[in-house]
Amino acid sequence: MTIRFAAATIHTTGEDVDDQSVSSQTDSDYAEEDNNFEDWVSDQAQNQSCRSLFEDKTFPSAAATRAHDKDVHNFDLRTISAKLELDLHQRIRLINFIRKHAPTSEDIGNLTGAETFFSSDEYLIPQIEDDPLLQLEMDDWSDDEDLSSTDQRPTPPTDLPSALRQMQLLERKLAQAHRDMAEYRSLVGQQFDAGRFAEIINEPSTSSAGPSPRDDDTHYFSSYCENDIHAVMIQDKVRTSTYASFILTNPILFRDAVVLDVGCGTGILSLFAAKSGAKHVYAVDASDIAEKAEQIVKENGLENVITVIRGKVEEISLPDDVEHVDIIISEWMGYALLYESMLDSVLQARDRFLKPERGVMAPSQCRIMFGLCEGSEILKERVGFWSDVYGFDLSIMANNVYEDAIVDVVGPESMASEPYLLKDLHLKDVTTRQLDFTSQFTLVSTTPKRTKIHAFVLYFDTFFTTTGEPVPPEVPVKVTKEGDVTLAEVWPVGGKAPPQRRASTGPGLKQKEDKRVTSFSTGPCSQPTHWKQTIFLLRDPIHAEDGTIVTGSFYCKKSATNSRELDVEIHYSVRQNAETTAVGETVVQIYKVR
Repeated sequence: MTIRFAAATIHTTGEDVDDQSVSSQTDSDYAEEDNNFEDWVSDQAQNQSCRSLFEDKTFPSAAATRAHDKDVHNFDLRTISAKLELDLHQRIRLINFIRKHAPTSEDIGNLTGAETFFSSDEYLIPQIEDDPLLQLEMDDWSDDEDLSSTDQRPTPPTDLPSALRQMQLLERKLAQAHRDMAEYRSLVGQQFDAGRFAEIINEPSTSSAGPSPRDDDTHYFSSYCENDIHAVMIQDKVRTSTYASFILTNPILFRDAVVLDVGCGTGILSLFAAKSGAKHVYAVDASDIAEKAEQIVKENGLENVITVIRGKVEEISLPDDVEHVDIIISEWMGYALLYESMLDSVLQARDRFLKPERGVMAPSQCRIMFGLCEGSEILKERVGFWSDVYGFDLSIMANNVYEDAIVDVVGPESMASEPYLLKDLHLKDVTTRQLDFTSQFTLVSTTPKRTKIHAFVLYFDTFFTTTGEPVPPEVPVKVTKEGDVTLAEVWPVGGKAPPQRRASTGPGLKQKEDKRVTSFSTGPCSQPTHWKQTIFLLRDPIHAEDGTIVTGSFYCKKSATNSRELDVEIHYSVRQNAETTAVGETVVQIYKVR
């Protein structure tokens, strides 16, 4: 989905709806009746607290919230609705859009009414349960509209007693509100089952049985039972040789250490740790692969050093009354680093089992990198291909390509900017709450000639240190090139033991040992890994030349429908170069990483 905000405010012509409403009722009694009705509606919402549309502040009523947003943010819901000539459902979508995406009031002021979300049923779903502002506006907006267009009852004659006229007016407004609510419920009901819909509108479900608890784990763990996925990971030389290098060339760190391997799979990292002198290794996995890992340990004669535990690390206890471990090793990284949400489990293991202060996380740090990608080959393969298939136009098949992130390999020549650091995760102290994040970015085009930029690209760099401390920004990541010899540096040849480093005899040598950094990159300049890169195709390319500046915001969070998937929003605008002050429209694209 793509949303565009104009670069400058667009002024529309035409009279304000409020003015039309006032001009159609010149009788003072009717004006008074309208005011009485508005007071009545406000009374109904008076005891319901309501959150501002633009900040995390709560007020005692929807009316107070509207007043605050008008005074502080210069935003009036009634005025913008009149300006854009929004009907009831478009107004509902506007409120829910603001609640979901948190644009600024200036962004909303730039809307034209032609944006796609005004017709999307996705934004009929309330973002806040029992949103008082939404409920109040559904009734209150009818003051601004000519009810004669939807309610064919005749206007009460002016010679009726005032009380009767007021009653008839209230009846008309109430009947219209009921019709609007019924239509709204019908539209929402088409998107959700009866139980979920009843939850949204705060009514008891007619279903006798409650909804089944969502299970995001069963398929995830079962997918790691097969050999193929483990073969792909172990044969990833960049991945496996870097882990082997860190573990086998740091015997001072691992000698006599108690190690926890989270998500051990075949147990390859546990085998490395045992060979490097670990006192004991606890290898934990919740999938059936744990049974094969146990057999592998026995086949290699390491059952006295490695204990395989079948279960979720959040639920298991370590045997032998072990409370803390010296080192946690894990290969938890997914596509775009955070896909699969395995890091959540690793961080819980850290909080439960790692020795305070002295414990080491391996890896110790990951950086999410972001850049511009020319991407014409990916576009051709994923979109252009469908336009001519044996002479037939199948281009409709490409419609959803822009909604999902693409995991694929792009070459270094496709990079159209220097990479930008989006998120720096220090495994020693990062929290699960910080894994949903928003980052600002600035990308400067490095293309030597005018080029169409078809995508953003995301990858990650991973670092290991013997102290677990953060790597200074000036320390570059190791980029493994095709043909580089990596495994030969650490792998025992012909059954020989790995090279042993001499124990330190002075503080200088020990300090040097502690400060060594091992790292690898999954970026386009590195030998491809099984993580590849994550590509976000743009519906409309960016026309860039050397010095073109792309600025924006990157939003990432766990999916509401599957916690192991990611929802990503990218908001960006383009400035042709540093000298110009003219900034293009703000474009928003929404993606799934799955």
